[in-house]
Amino acid sequence: MTKETNELQAISTAWQIAIQEILRMVVRDVYRTGDEAVFRSHIKRIEEAAVDSIYTGLMLRGTDEWTETLVKEKASNFVTTLLTSFTYDKV
Repeated sequence: MTKETNELQAISTAWQIAIQEILRMVVRDVYRTGDEAVFRSHIKRIEEAAVDSIYTGLMLRGTDEWTETLVKEKASNFVTTLLTSFTYDKV
């Protein structure tokens, strides 16, 4: 890879990590009250709504159908992976 490609990849990875950590803190703080079952229920509802929004509301202009399908699938997988990584914190 070229230096420019490596830098773009590093920026993309850094952005993903930053967003993940921000979301982790927001979710933890918002759903701190209640028990673990309530927490998991909220996470599942958010996941389902986000995936539905990706598939029904996301329109990528200037791409072909294959690319749009791939992006939606990958985005949905990222949503699921991210949200299922959150753990209930009793703190």
